[in-house]
Order: sequence, then structure tokens, then C-alpha cells
Amino acid sequence: MRLDKFLKVSRLIKRRTVANEACDAGRVMVNDKPAKASLNIKEGDVIEIQFGAKAVKVQVLNVQETVKKDEAKELYRYL
Repeated sequence: MRLDKFLKVSRLIKRRTVANEACDAGRVMVNDKPAKASLNIKEGDVIEIQFGAKAVKVQVLNVQETVKKDEAKELYRYL
């Protein structure tokens, strides 16, 4: 699954266009490397997102195309 789509489905970022812009600005790292929105995400990858002064680091546990809002938290875990 594409990185921008995963960020939207997991609800780490609300909209796919915002996820795309964050990737283009270099605020998203996957496995300690700057990532493009088109990067394929797989289980076990570590995603770090810069939100201004705050950083969020998560590990991908599951990759699904669609998921209900309450189950979105089960796709990743905070590190």
C-alpha cells in the first residue's frame, strides 16, 4: 500500500492530500529515510512524522485497504 494511503486509512493524517504534502515537504521518514508518498509500506516498517515541534513514531502492524474508525488504531503501535 502507498504511504499516503496508509497514513489516511490509519488516521495518522486526516486527508490523503495532506499526507502527500507532508511527504513532499520531507516531514515523513520511513525506516530513518525520507519517504515519498508513493513508497510501498509493509508490516514492520517504522514511520516517523514531524508535526511542527512534535514527532510521532509508529510501527506498522497491519496493512489493510479499508478499516473502520475504531479499528484504525490496530494498524500501528506507538514507539
